Amino acid sequence: MSTPTLAQLRMPTAGVWQIDPGHAEVGFVGRHLGLTKVRGRFTRVTGLIVIADDTRDSSVDVTIDMASVASGDQSRDDHLRSPDLFDVDAHPTATYRSTAVSFDGPRGTIDGNLTIKGIGRPVRLDADYVGQAVDPWGNERAVFSARTRINREDWGLTWNMLLEAGGLLVSKEITLEIEVELIRQPT
Repeated sequence: MSTPTLAQLRMPTAGVWQIDPGHAEVGFVGRHLGLTKVRGRFTRVTGLIVIADDTRDSSVDVTIDMASVASGDQSRDDHLRSPDLFDVDAHPTATYRSTAVSFDGPRGTIDGNLTIKGIGRPVRLDADYVGQAVDPWGNERAVFSARTRINREDWGLTWNMLLEAGGLLVSKEITLEIEVELIRQPT
């Protein structure tokens, strides 16, 4: 059996699809000292995606547990959770809600509103439909990837330090990398 190419993939069956939290990740990449890529991720991501027969009528509604941030360094994770940055005690979740969905085959864009620390801003995601499979328990699953770049200061994430030689300790531009596996809900 051959694997279908990207051009051969058909969008998943129309319906309501739930994000499988065990197979979902919102990752981020920033620069430290303007040089080193530092990666982190949020491990508790939930939401519903409605896939319509006409993908322009589809919708995305995602909630991210900000306390689930993990970057591989406990002191950095604690700082990310602090009032200096995500302030998870006051703002425990971030959300992304679509305003427009457009796919041409397996590639598309999702426009939406990303809210972090109570601040909502429009964000466009470049998205790819990766494929669909049935798991061993008979559940229909679909996988999507998405990415974008944002300026973290647009959401009030302004903590930083000036370096002695000039420049900033932490980059303002952050790349978001999203991987979600969805489970089709019964109708």
